[in-house]
Amino acid sequence: MSKALKVALDGGPYALAAGSDGAMWVTLVHSGAIARVSVGGEVTTYAIADGARPSIIAAGPDGALWFTRSGDDRIGRITTAGELSAFELPEGSAPFGIAAGPDDAMWFTAMSTGEIGRVGTDGEISSVAVVGGMPSMITKGPDDALWFTLNEAGAVGRLTVDGALTVRELPTAAAGPVGIAATHDDAVWFTEIRADKVGRIPVHDAIQELELPGKPHAVVADPTDGVWVSLWGADQIARISGDGEVVTIDLPSGSEPHGLAIGPDGACWVALECGFVLKMPT
Repeated sequence: MSKALKVALDGGPYALAAGSDGAMWVTLVHSGAIARVSVGGEVTTYAIADGARPSIIAAGPDGALWFTRSGDDRIGRITTAGELSAFELPEGSAPFGIAAGPDDAMWFTAMSTGEIGRVGTDGEISSVAVVGGMPSMITKGPDDALWFTLNEAGAVGRLTVDGALTVRELPTAAAGPVGIAATHDDAVWFTEIRADKVGRIPVHDAIQELELPGKPHAVVADPTDGVWVSLWGADQIARISGDGEVVTIDLPSGSEPHGLAIGPDGACWVALECGFVLKMPT
């Protein structure tokens, strides 16, 4: 069993990812910085740039953390020693989601230009597909394809590393999908922030939806079973078991929960834009 932990973080904690050093790394979207939170709650902050708006962060195949800079059109990289670097995208790209692919590279979404891009660990950037529809978050699926939400199109896309694209329209119109995550049951889960639902796509089957009021934002697979979901509009997080049972946990009013990540010990962490990160007890 691990205990709950609450750590204060100025600057708008938005997303987080577990690093290869066992710490949690957090984007601070308002202050333009990245924070490292140790297992004991000690914080180290690394300034990036005013207006950078670091958004989503993910562990890379090279042991570093990679993140999108939606405010100044860059992909950022930070080593566990705190060494920063950045790779420029075309102006107006607005990168947002990022995830490690099956090919030792990072894959990202560009919201404004509607592209799915790839950046190698050497920093080489390429645009793999133009998908439109405001691509948001992205994940590597259980089938080694890249799955992503299309927020404005109300759809979920699937892209193979060689560029084969499939787009599946959601059953609920104008659902506004955002978060997406692969799970242990050969499925991909996603959130529908405008429709107050979460969805599940078994790789070879039809899309399923579940009512979950509170503007679901991010989703992450629980290591044991099911998923965790942040309910941005309700100041809650929810845990959904593999058989669909929902348990909600109340957070302080005004928390604005966004990103979720699983720590090395299997505990779920959540970033609260109001100025904290929380580690849930296991």
